[in-house]
Amino acid sequence: MPLACGIAFRAGGHDIERVDVSEPASISSGIAARYAAAVFELAKDEGALPALEKDMDALGAAWSESADLRDLATSPVYAREEQQKAIAAIAAKMGLSALTANTLALMGSKRRLFVLPQMVADVQNRIATEKGEITAEVTAAAPLSPEQAARLAATLKARAGKDVKLKTTVDESLIGGLVVKLGSSMIDTSVKARLAALQNAMKEVG
Repeated sequence: MPLACGIAFRAGGHDIERVDVSEPASISSGIAARYAAAVFELAKDEGALPALEKDMDALGAAWSESADLRDLATSPVYAREEQQKAIAAIAAKMGLSALTANTLALMGSKRRLFVLPQMVADVQNRIATEKGEITAEVTAAAPLSPEQAARLAATLKARAGKDVKLKTTVDESLIGGLVVKLGSSMIDTSVKARLAALQNAMKEVG
């Protein structure tokens, strides 16, 4: 039976993670949650949640838009040192805070960058809870304009009874309309969904 061994690491002078090296690497959600909890608590203690929120939004967008970033984080082809150097360069280019940059550097040193999207989502949820917000995952056929996003957020706020932060992605296959996940509710107004419903109705008639 392998011995469990807890090892503490530091980033920017702060303890970030205690890794149980006997833990299966496949449990990515647990790994992401530990990083998210640590970076959130440090930012909260330092009064730096606004900066952390900005960093997480930027990283989430970069993950969605950059195939190179996703490849860097998930491909076994890159050596540990390559991952560390590359993620440090990305953090500097994006102008991320020192806390976020140090956390990414630690993740790179431990080959944990593959949990980046889960970590980002976890941190965003923690910040939203702290602010009394709820996050709505919005999938649109085309990017929303600032005016459209503001109207949608206001509509969802009226429904949820609290401020709503939109997390938007684009899926051109929807053709038009939106798919919104708000808590446990799913609202699908996409043309794709309407066409599928019409097709099913026609099958029933036939």
